Amino acid sequence: MDTIGVIGAGQMGAGIAQVAAVAGYRVLLSDREAALADKGKAGIARRLGSAVAKQAMSAADADAALARIETVGDYAAFADASIVIEAATEREEIKRAIFSEVGALMAGDAILATNTSSIPITRLAQAAPDPARFMGVHFFNPVPVMKPIELIRGLATSEATVTSVETFAKTLGKTVVHANDAPGFIVNRVLMPMLNEAIFALGEGVASIRDIDTAVSLGLNHPMGPLTLADFIGLDTCLEICRVLHGGTGDPKFRPAPLLVKYVEAGWLGRKTKRGFYDYSGAEPVPTR
Repeated sequence: MDTIGVIGAGQMGAGIAQVAAVAGYRVLLSDREAALADKGKAGIARRLGSAVAKQAMSAADADAALARIETVGDYAAFADASIVIEAATEREEIKRAIFSEVGALMAGDAILATNTSSIPITRLAQAAPDPARFMGVHFFNPVPVMKPIELIRGLATSEATVTSVETFAKTLGKTVVHANDAPGFIVNRVLMPMLNEAIFALGEGVASIRDIDTAVSLGLNHPMGPLTLADFIGLDTCLEICRVLHGGTGDPKFRPAPLLVKYVEAGWLGRKTKRGFYDYSGAEPVPTR
């Protein structure tokens, strides 16, 4: 696989593009507007510059990696890609529309993968050009730092596709884990109930934002508290995952906390909007309640 296509230049897509370029792949990075793809590449340039400043990589290697990333305004260039990874927002209708459009332009042996964190792969494969060449490739945020990749095969995914994608993932220096096609896969099946319960606890007045985060972080030896982590992931993404888990399993334990729904309706989505459970507009995050 010499050329990798990445659809979506936000946090996840740009992170995937970065690690692929650092690993030596030519990367085509797109978004719904060319300006957004360019913005994503600019963010990659800043992160690579930071790595150079910290002596984590050489300036020559950073420049070479950045040069391997090409932003594109449409999917026509993806005809050259051996694998195309969709990293758009966690909305099924958006993903299916992307698969239909890009699938018509891909090479006959190319693999289409989705970075979905919770939506069933078998169902998404219905919109792919060939379900045998479609699977889930779930990276974790921030992609350049986090080691695991969840590989999820759909009902029709071929062994050849799984083998090719696993080989690709390992060339990125990632640790591969395999998950069955169940709602939430492994990590989010375990993580989201915890984050959701922390939001229930906040909404019910069990404790303050700061005390919930401090108690869980120190008590469970986690690097950050659940409300901080929810803000980092994006509260809209957390809500979508909870809804997928709730709808896919029918289990009431996955019912989204009312306060989570309320924050998303208010547009308080976490770090990306500078307000969630914390206010990020100043030098240090401050609890919003």
